[in-house]
Amino acid sequence: MNHTTTIRAELDTYMKTNGLNITRLGRTAGLNAGTVSTLVNGNRTFSVDQLDRITAVMGHPRGHYYKQYMQEYLTDITPNWRRIRPFLYNCAELDKLDCIQQMADLLMDNLVYSVLLFNVAEDFFKDGKHAAAAILYESVAISERKQYSERLALCQYRLFTINIGDDQNQNFEAACHFHPFVERLDEIDQLDALKDLANVYRSLRQWAKVDKTVQKMRDKAKIQYSLDHRQHKRKKRGNERKTRGPLFGYIAYADLLCASVCEAHGDYEQALQYTYAYADLSWVKETDEDTRHWMELFQHWAQVNIYVNKLLSGDVSVLSDYVEYICAPPDKSEKELVTELLNIMMAANRYQIDVDDILQRFETEIDSFAHQQSSTDMYTQQVIPEQFARLGYELAYYYLYKGMYSVGFKYLRDALVKANILNNKIYFINCTGLFEHFRMYFVPEIHAQYQNLIEKVWLENVKKSGSSSSRN
Repeated sequence: MNHTTTIRAELDTYMKTNGLNITRLGRTAGLNAGTVSTLVNGNRTFSVDQLDRITAVMGHPRGHYYKQYMQEYLTDITPNWRRIRPFLYNCAELDKLDCIQQMADLLMDNLVYSVLLFNVAEDFFKDGKHAAAAILYESVAISERKQYSERLALCQYRLFTINIGDDQNQNFEAACHFHPFVERLDEIDQLDALKDLANVYRSLRQWAKVDKTVQKMRDKAKIQYSLDHRQHKRKKRGNERKTRGPLFGYIAYADLLCASVCEAHGDYEQALQYTYAYADLSWVKETDEDTRHWMELFQHWAQVNIYVNKLLSGDVSVLSDYVEYICAPPDKSEKELVTELLNIMMAANRYQIDVDDILQRFETEIDSFAHQQSSTDMYTQQVIPEQFARLGYELAYYYLYKGMYSVGFKYLRDALVKANILNNKIYFINCTGLFEHFRMYFVPEIHAQYQNLIEKVWLENVKKSGSSSSRN
């Protein structure tokens, strides 16, 4: 919106048109008459709160004058941070990202504002205002790109977290961009960053990168764990940084992910050795309730994965024990069940095992997987959707080869949709290949759904690439 007059001029016109004097305007706006007088007469600069009150009196939505306010009051040679800070918070609340970008561009000519903007970005990030936070993190990162500071690395970590989404190609680019900054983070933040990177690489099935990342995480976690217990012998400071989880958990989780790498390569014997390693946590020195909780979780995961590795290596005799074990916890989480059922279906398809009774047992849970809840946890956000897509494919494969075409095509359609959302070309090609292999069993409805989906994906890719989709 282009304004040809000042905010004060528009206010003056409004007062004259509506017969308002300073006292009535102040009463309506909730401001004292003296304050209104100095604002109207130009002896005082509007604060953003005062501007909001006056804007409401004039019948405009909050933020109506924000762009004009920036031009008139916030672009001084020496910007007033006391006015700018609340303005930024209001812009984030109203999703006025263009105003935040303009303010950041103005301020970042002076490195003095780098720390101030970073602190505001941290508040936005904690409040879930990620789009607003990303603008400030980007601006700070650009201004400090030659400083090699911890703040620069933390900006890149936050941007990595914000940029991770459904598209696995973009996730890979985000991970590769962030990876060089990990070593510049605080030693504690490095552990969480490496864990997040490992989970993203795991969802991408980039096993060499998973292995390299978790080896580094294990080494650093062992050092921090040793330092932590040396400080316990002395007086420990209360303001020390803490990881998101207990320190010993990063060591155990590294073994868990190393087992996943071996499993992906078909080396089930080595996977079992890593699994036995994180099952035995007798070396952990803490005895508090939180530690006991995490130790029980690792031991549960170890027992599950012992069954899994034996099952996937061809020991079908453990299947019934595996099923009973995963059914035992009454508070079973959805993300655990996705993984466990995927393991069952991979074994069923690999060794031609009839698992109809198992699928019937988990029918309700499988149908609920399509309605996954969002999460900020990188494992739940990245690994579980990837495993859900694979589970859909394995279910489709199982039912189609059993001649149960209706249910098989249903799961295959869902897997194809998920593969497209993830932008995972391998999964998409596999799903398409399975569709084509069973094309002779299409009913008109399935054929139409398949054709519509393929055309939708084609047009989306055409749009992304800028290619022509029609001829004149």
